[in-house]
Amino acid sequence: MTPRENLLHLLRREGYESVPVEFFLCPSLEKSFREQIGGEDSDYMEYFQMPWRRVGELLPDDEDRSRFLPYYGGKVGDNVEIDEWGVGHESTPTSMHMTKMLHPLEDAETVEEIQAYPIPVYSREKNEWLKDKVKELHSRGLASVGNMQCTIWETAWYIRGMENLMMDMLSDEEMADAMLSMIEKMSTDRALLYAEAGVDILYLGDDIGMQHSIMMSEELYVKWLFPRLKRLIGKVKEIRPDIIVFYHSCGYIEPFIKYLIEAGVDVLNPIQAECMEFKEIYEKYGDQISFHGTIGTQTVMPFGTPEEVKENVRGNLDIAGAKGGLFVAPTHLLEPEVPWENILAYVEACRTYQKKV
Repeated sequence: MTPRENLLHLLRREGYESVPVEFFLCPSLEKSFREQIGGEDSDYMEYFQMPWRRVGELLPDDEDRSRFLPYYGGKVGDNVEIDEWGVGHESTPTSMHMTKMLHPLEDAETVEEIQAYPIPVYSREKNEWLKDKVKELHSRGLASVGNMQCTIWETAWYIRGMENLMMDMLSDEEMADAMLSMIEKMSTDRALLYAEAGVDILYLGDDIGMQHSIMMSEELYVKWLFPRLKRLIGKVKEIRPDIIVFYHSCGYIEPFIKYLIEAGVDVLNPIQAECMEFKEIYEKYGDQISFHGTIGTQTVMPFGTPEEVKENVRGNLDIAGAKGGLFVAPTHLLEPEVPWENILAYVEACRTYQKKV
């Protein structure tokens, strides 16, 4: 099988030939990879033979972000970057991949203000390049991924502010509906573009968990977020029944898993080891959904020994069994404190794993 075929079989719980490798490196680890392992012009995804690639970010019809400046009093500081949704990101030299967010609609008081917001539009004409990129990846034997891990909840609160959106959901339903419906439409349009282009995997997600608890009540989730995610996935699978839908959420989300399955999610990421026990989750849901992740980036990857990393990899693969259903990987971006010995131990454990029949 090609790497693509092997991965898709694994995710569909149809068996697999080899254990694929996957991780993301922070900039300092990527630099050390080039200096110590791969060479100056090397790509670590190529070097470690990862089986998938993102096809790239969709292009909005209007790429001029100055239209968002009125929401910031007409200007922003030199250390603030406005993203394509109009959200400001204030960074410092030590920010790494985290920034302070500036929410353009945090002062909105009416539905009309929300509806007037210049949310991006994504057209087929602007994104015709997608199909060629998918074909190019498939010609190399690689699976293609349409990445939109901020799908509804996160995108909405980035723009509105989390506290404001939570209060809207509790006490101003017209405001909440206007905000979330605007984002649902935009995200559905984006998802359909990826699906129509032929990607193998659509990667959705919104962080709906915290370290030891869910972020909101089941009642709020079921009322505001679940039906929107289900509608989005349903429209995607109407035109691409075979597409594999990933869903990302950090933290503890066990009470939400049944809703994600009902919504049409095929693979759940990352089953954060510090928040949930993979064996328990697998025993409860493993015949209904597959998993990606499970190797802790708060614990074993930065602070464990190489042998502990290997034990984690082998143990979790044993739980999933010969049919697959686990794309084993670190649960998040690998940060500077992760030693290369542990990254190489993860790779070795995947490469040498012997399936239990």
